Amino acid sequence: MHRLTKAQARRIAVRAQLLDAPRPTDLLTVVRRLTLLQIDPTAAIAPSADLVAWSRLGSAYQPAELKRALEQDRTLFEHNALVRPMSDLGPHLADALTARSHERTQTWIRDNDRFRRDILKLLRRSGPLSSRDIPDTCVVPWASTGWTNNRNVTQMLEFLMMRGEIAIAGRVGRERLWDLAERVYPSDVVVPPVDDARRARNERRLTSLGIARQKTTAMPLEPVDVGETGEPAVVEGTKGEWRVDPALLGDEFTGRTALLSPFDRLVYDRARAQELFDFEYTLEMYKPAAKRRWGYFALPILHHDRLVGKVDAIADRKASVLRVHAIHADAKFTQAMNNAVELELEDLAAWLGMGAVQRS
Repeated sequence: MHRLTKAQARRIAVRAQLLDAPRPTDLLTVVRRLTLLQIDPTAAIAPSADLVAWSRLGSAYQPAELKRALEQDRTLFEHNALVRPMSDLGPHLADALTARSHERTQTWIRDNDRFRRDILKLLRRSGPLSSRDIPDTCVVPWASTGWTNNRNVTQMLEFLMMRGEIAIAGRVGRERLWDLAERVYPSDVVVPPVDDARRARNERRLTSLGIARQKTTAMPLEPVDVGETGEPAVVEGTKGEWRVDPALLGDEFTGRTALLSPFDRLVYDRARAQELFDFEYTLEMYKPAAKRRWGYFALPILHHDRLVGKVDAIADRKASVLRVHAIHADAKFTQAMNNAVELELEDLAAWLGMGAVQRS
């Protein structure tokens, strides 16, 4: 049982997420270590996947690198709103190829088997295609009380992706292009048994997080717990047991300052951020403006091993400025901290192609 101070636990988490110094130097290394980049269309500053990459690589990173890795080099793949390294494909296909979906989904696919075969035939002949290029030949419409009601083509494409029959071959703007999985994924991918795949995913997740709970509240898209991987630990001032990656134990740490996406994995698990960093954060883009405490798309501020505040900013592309409405400090900023945040804002503006940082 490892006994860690909060500072040690925070440094493990920061190092695991490649947010210490020195910075990594290439995108593939970053995604392999983080295991994923989340795709989110919000671009108040920049899309989250690009912001996460910039936080690690700095302004040397260009979004075209991500598109090239996904669509040309095929070193990364997109699946279920997440970008992952192609080297992790096997464990993520295991459930798709062996597990059974919800009974309602299975029934709907079975009732529309002709529709499914029409899509596969069309993609084989003419893919990659967007959803709007695919005729709706379903017999039984998809029924839902939500936005997916009667969106038959999109629903079938999503289900076939989750079953491993088709894959996302690229994007035109925000629109996904679909093709047969065999034309996107490598032919030599090894799909492990389900139990082995689950264990491998947990191990990879712990490596990316550094320290996490064995079991916790379910999260959308990607879990934040890691099962029985790693080694047990307790952290001062927190209750219960943690799991830690033993490769990250040790006191060697050189910190830096970074501005993070609200979807960044360092802060994505809000409960862990509160327990280890004493950091309270809520994404407020869905709240009325009058009820926001920190801003529409506030960027958490990391300084060494502490989360010290949030930056309320927006990219004003028409005026070509990074407009900073406020910096909300959760701790007293020293002059060195102020200077470091200013440098990050200037680098962010330069990366976005903005002429300046402007205070509102």
